Amino acid sequence: MAGLVLVAPAAFAGSPHFIQSAFEASASGNTLTVSGKEAGLGDESQVHIVLTATAECINSGGNHPRAVNKTSVSTAGDFPVQNGKAEFTLTGTATFQPSCSPPMTVRFTNIVVQDTTNGISANVRL
Repeated sequence: MAGLVLVAPAAFAGSPHFIQSAFEASASGNTLTVSGKEAGLGDESQVHIVLTATAECINSGGNHPRAVNKTSVSTAGDFPVQNGKAEFTLTGTATFQPSCSPPMTVRFTNIVVQDTTNGISANVRL
C-alpha cells in the first residue's frame, strides 16, 4: 500500500501594503519624521523601509526664492515583521547651503516611503 504523504505548502508572502490611515508625518525646523505601518507581510523577518523627500527653503512671502536652496532628504532602516505586520519610524534632516535660517522656513514636498524588500511605495502628506 502506498503511504499517504502530507506536504505543507511553502510559505508565501501575503499581499504587502501600507496602511494609509496609519501614516503620521511631522516636521520640526529642518527635520522630517514619518511613522507608519505595513501589513500583509508573509514570512520575512524584517523589511527595509526608505524615506525620501524634497526640502525647500521658503521665504516669509511663501515663495521658494532660489533653485539652489532646495535639497533632498533620505533615510532608511530595517524593521522587524511580527504577525505579518511591521511598524516603522524614520527621521531625516535637511542640510542647506546656504543655511535656511529665520525668517525662512523649511517646507517638505514629494514625501515617499518605500519598502524595498517587497517593491512597494506610498506618497505621504505632511
